[in-house]
Amino acid sequence: MDIYTVSLFGHRIIDDPFIVEEKLQNILYDLITEKEYVDFLLGRNGDFDILAASLIRQSKKKYDNGNCSMTLVLPYMTADIRNNDQSYLNYYDNIEICEQAYFSYYKAAIQNRNKCMVDRSDLVLFYVDHNSGGAYNTMVYAKKKNKNMINIAHIK
Repeated sequence: MDIYTVSLFGHRIIDDPFIVEEKLQNILYDLITEKEYVDFLLGRNGDFDILAASLIRQSKKKYDNGNCSMTLVLPYMTADIRNNDQSYLNYYDNIEICEQAYFSYYKAAIQNRNKCMVDRSDLVLFYVDHNSGGAYNTMVYAKKKNKNMINIAHIK
């Protein structure tokens, strides 16, 4: 089976989630209906991550033929995940702890996790509308790695 891996990154705060939702829904539909199998990788660090996870779940219910999964990639284990692991496993198909991030200095852990996700990806989806922050830094890294990218903030 050909697995197409897609990572998603965006700002912690989204000013207009309805516009982002509409744009992302169209991309998810295309990916799920056109690819043999899609593994979506995402974190849980802000508005965009929560919105993306919700849309992926909705899209899976609507379009999925068993051809996609959603993986929560964490830089380290948190008490919330540990204490509510079954709840998270009911929401996400898989939960991973990124080894490279886990063994890094805690202030660098999220960015190291993001780099690992980019390195694994065939496509990287962004919602980046300003030139600062972790999502922006991850986009710069993805460009340096010549990754196939879509920035939802630039779709008309």
